[in-house]
Amino acid sequence: MSSAIGISPSVSLLKASQQVVRGACPHDCPDTCSLLTTVENGVAIKVSGNPAHRPTDGVLCNKVSRYTERTYHPDRVLQPLKRVGPKGAGRFEPVSWDEAMSDIVSRLSAIAAREPQAILPYSYAGTMGLVQGDGMAARFFHKLGASLLDRTICSSAGGEALTQTLGAKVGMKVEFFAEAKLILVWGSNSITSNLHFWRLAQEAKRKGAKLVCIDPRRTETAEKCHEHLQLLPGTDAALALGLMHELVVNDWLDHDYIAQHTKGWEALRERALRWGPERAAAICGLAPEQIRTLARDYGTTQPAAIRLNYGMQRVRGGGNAVRAITCLPALTGAWRHRAGGALLSSSGTFPVNKAALQRPDLLAGRTPRTINMSTIGDDLLRASSAAFGPRIEALVVYNTNPVAVAPESSKVVSGFAREDLFTVVLEHFQTDTADYADYILPATTQLEHWDVHLAYGHTDVLLNRPAIAPIGQAKPNSQVFRELAKRMGFTEPCFTQDDENMCRMAYGDRIDFDVLLEQGFASLNFPDAPFAQGGFPTASGKCEFFSEALARQGLDGLPDHLPNYEVPGTSALYPLAMISPPARNFLNSSFVNVPSLQAIEREPLLEIHVNDAQTRGIVTGAVVRVFNDRGEYRCKAHVSDRARPGVVNGLGVWWRKLGLDGTNVNQLTSQRLTDMGRGPVFYDCLVEVQAA
Repeated sequence: MSSAIGISPSVSLLKASQQVVRGACPHDCPDTCSLLTTVENGVAIKVSGNPAHRPTDGVLCNKVSRYTERTYHPDRVLQPLKRVGPKGAGRFEPVSWDEAMSDIVSRLSAIAAREPQAILPYSYAGTMGLVQGDGMAARFFHKLGASLLDRTICSSAGGEALTQTLGAKVGMKVEFFAEAKLILVWGSNSITSNLHFWRLAQEAKRKGAKLVCIDPRRTETAEKCHEHLQLLPGTDAALALGLMHELVVNDWLDHDYIAQHTKGWEALRERALRWGPERAAAICGLAPEQIRTLARDYGTTQPAAIRLNYGMQRVRGGGNAVRAITCLPALTGAWRHRAGGALLSSSGTFPVNKAALQRPDLLAGRTPRTINMSTIGDDLLRASSAAFGPRIEALVVYNTNPVAVAPESSKVVSGFAREDLFTVVLEHFQTDTADYADYILPATTQLEHWDVHLAYGHTDVLLNRPAIAPIGQAKPNSQVFRELAKRMGFTEPCFTQDDENMCRMAYGDRIDFDVLLEQGFASLNFPDAPFAQGGFPTASGKCEFFSEALARQGLDGLPDHLPNYEVPGTSALYPLAMISPPARNFLNSSFVNVPSLQAIEREPLLEIHVNDAQTRGIVTGAVVRVFNDRGEYRCKAHVSDRARPGVVNGLGVWWRKLGLDGTNVNQLTSQRLTDMGRGPVFYDCLVEVQAA
């Protein structure tokens, strides 16, 4: 068994017929684990974490440890399917690849001949791979001249905020959280969504570190921290400004670091002095003493580290909230320590050669319009106009399930149900979105194709080798787009490049590909304390409290608290705020149909505090109607202190077809956008709840 072909020597006692193949977890999680797939007689029998990869440390989450169950699921789509019933009815018949591809090419060619911008690719992070994500697909759509997609649905507000403050999606190295003396887990249920960070936090805790969780929900993570600040949704910036106030008035500041390595301090100081603990606490729904205590801990403890996640930026002021929080380490000089600073995303450290992978030069000077994926409900229902451009006539959907996950899903469903909309879906399963397709094309899973990955929670590049041959007639996304390009007469050599060569191209000579082949991962050369002496990747080289780029856009150059569009406690009709965090055993809408995981979650739930439940006559297990002006959704209630008074938690994201009434929590969410980054505001949502 030679490692030169991607096979590991035994990590345990293996049968002679078994091999272990190195791979990478493809899912939208900061951890990007290194996988070991045990294969026997061509069948994957087990997926486990790679103990040789330090961030993975031999451990996988409950979801990915069951990846073989997903790969060999009896409902997996294994041949091309053509719609034979009404859109949304889910009635299809099998067809050959040749018939499907011939018809798809005919339909797309006819539209492109009139107006290529009427074709829209729609994809996100069903795989985070650089090849099966948007490698060959981007080449195809660039050559076609299709509309561009603004991929905003998860992290764009926070990503823009990091860029405007630190210069890129960068932060401290995750492994050094284990050495911190104080860790703020801010807007993250790490046990569910960042397991390997949580193991480091637990290591720090055993050494005496204090853990503080800041989250509107009393999550599994909050229960295991020393303190939990259960603030109202959308008030994180107010809390950060309240902390700044206390840092200033108590002089818990590193004046030398501020003077040398920050920009806009005097203006930020003036703003912070307006945010006394009483003001901040009133907005956050906290006690002033909670803010004073946290500020004292943060201002007097070194090293102190902040682990943010993306929940906090899914409100109107989400970008400002991330900006305010990521200013804090520069005020106290936490960046001087390798175990100090903050981390939201490390993806900006990866030297990916996107231009080589995606080939924007194939646009040949054309500048297609850009459609925001978060407003797909409205955009599919728009007519042609000078402002919008041509009506969307064709959608090619891959690596996502927008009918389930996009906001204000009643409009999304109406758009996908248009009989004049030609829709192709590349998928593993007949999802809610696939039910509205004209063609479903069977896609490979991570165990069946090549890919290469970056991470946003550590700084290692990972390679995925195919462990098994594609099952049935499934094909990698890359191969589908190669074949479409060939049938459409695209003759550029880039459309014949194979997946392994695309993996090699992704990082060029910046990463030793032989190392990837040998061990499955390679570490970036990134400093242990990257900003100890400043050197931020901003234009000024400093942490920019004041962003001139934002000011040029007509926005506030300083971080501030922006109230939600739908402020808790301001509506008599809809008195409850609703957030919709993922159920513990799901990842967005992935894994929802895996039987063992579905059995754990059982059914869609709404967590509601006992005070709010009692006034509405609601008990655990009762069916409730959750509603606002955008729609209504029925599910089971769970009376629980995981919800704070005035806030309900609609756990998601279940497939609509698995709900009580064929809907899910996104029936209620809004298509409004964040303050920066054009992201969705899933957690900026008022509702009422009634016993059904």
